[in-house]
Amino acid sequence: MNELSRLTPPAGGGVKEKKRVGRGQSSGTGKTAGRGGKGQKARTGNMHFEGFEGGQMPIQRRIPKRGFSNPFRVEYALVNVGQLERLEGGGPFGPEELRKARLFKDEKDGVKVLGDGELTRAVSVRVHKVSSSAREKIEKAGGKVELIERPHAKTPQERKAAERADKKAAGASKAAAKA
Repeated sequence: MNELSRLTPPAGGGVKEKKRVGRGQSSGTGKTAGRGGKGQKARTGNMHFEGFEGGQMPIQRRIPKRGFSNPFRVEYALVNVGQLERLEGGGPFGPEELRKARLFKDEKDGVKVLGDGELTRAVSVRVHKVSSSAREKIEKAGGKVELIERPHAKTPQERKAAERADKKAAGASKAAAKA
């Protein structure tokens, strides 16, 4: 381990000193401070942001915008019936067991089983969603499908209403405590 007393400067010099501009003609960067004479580039507080195109309408404003990102979108980790064939034992296989078997990396908002591939043995699964073809193949092979119910995602309006109700209840309990 290095000790402070044994530190040596890096080969070829250390950290470069900051260029001090506007400190007299003899410094080489005096008067106009290396910006040249006049013009938009010589002025302060201009053009120092991403996407500036010299006053022309920037491309991110010229291009039409379409659609929106749904904040309530539910995205599932996908597992195919053919992948269940590789699992050892009969289950029941839940999201944790399927992730440990490396059938997907991230659980996202839940796990969905799709019907691609074949299943030759009985396998029991506990997942959030199943396609009809996957359910048919699993049950045909003698397995079981159990659905895990996802909690309903509250909309901003529902959250706000719940907060108001909580505040009202807290106010009523304070008033009752005073009386």
